[in-house]
Amino acid sequence: MLFFAIVLAATVTSTPTDINTTFKPLKFREVGPAVMGGRIDAFAVVEGNPDIIYVGTASGGVLKSTNGGTTWEPIFDDQSVSTIGDIAVSQSDPSMVWVGTGESNNRQSSSWGNGVYKSLDGGKNWQHVGLDETHHIGRIVVSPNDPNTVYVAAAGNLWGASKERGVYKTTDGGATWKNVLFINEDTGVNDIAMDPSSPNTLIAGAYQRRRTVFGFSGSGPSGGLYKTTDGGATWKKLEKGLPWDPNPAPPPRTPTPRSKKLAASASRFTAAIRTSSTRSWSTRKAACFAATTKARPGRRCRTRIRAAATTVRSASIRTTISACGSMARRCSTPKTAARRSDRI
Repeated sequence: MLFFAIVLAATVTSTPTDINTTFKPLKFREVGPAVMGGRIDAFAVVEGNPDIIYVGTASGGVLKSTNGGTTWEPIFDDQSVSTIGDIAVSQSDPSMVWVGTGESNNRQSSSWGNGVYKSLDGGKNWQHVGLDETHHIGRIVVSPNDPNTVYVAAAGNLWGASKERGVYKTTDGGATWKNVLFINEDTGVNDIAMDPSSPNTLIAGAYQRRRTVFGFSGSGPSGGLYKTTDGGATWKKLEKGLPWDPNPAPPPRTPTPRSKKLAASASRFTAAIRTSSTRSWSTRKAACFAATTKARPGRRCRTRIRAAATTVRSASIRTTISACGSMARRCSTPKTAARRSDRI
């Protein structure tokens, strides 16, 4: 409103007004875009001085704080890309900072980068050190024993097949790179973790994906966890006990409190028949039903037990015990109890 009032006053007055004087009372403020930085994709902290924090954004570059996050300074604005996938600080030499460009997310709006950058002075200056066609970098890990040994998890091209994906390794500070894990042209690596007590032991998370304009395929048989114990020279896919285990062990059947009651009921059921072997059929039948119905089994199980008892009315007591006991045990299993839970 102040702006329009000043303009109106300047318009209606007959005396010429200096433009600088007219707009001097106006104070400019930032009004957007409010999400210029986009998603926060990564951060790294100097362990020896946790007040030093680096943050990587989806589309706003890298920011640095030296006072624990009270204030932030952009330190990557002079580079050719502003989308960040990960940041890693060499804890043995905190002035060495690694940045992987290209957020490793799957949206149509995800921006791609142009490889890896390195700073030797805490982010004041940057050097592009290659891996231009990896497009999206999900993780960078630095060996705690050697700041020049670095592993990069490259997801690769989101929109098509490419060979520039997997795990890359350098042992000379980024001067040269070797693709130590390549699965196929559709499967990249989004994450990698290193055992700090044994830096040659790493586990990489592979992800088979493909984005199209109107859809997304986010799974495949090539995805999973891969492990190396020799610094990436050889890798083995981990399968045992994981969701993609080709030979999964059957889950243990732990009796529920309800199934335990039913199992006890089956025991009482069989015992009742055995102890009444000299009694009349009707007495044995009554004891049998009393033992099972005491635990209130479902209607279907009760019907099966009675049917079994009826069919062996003229049979021997041994056959009766076997038939009725079998039906009682069937009705006491956890699986059957679970099926009956909505009817009890």
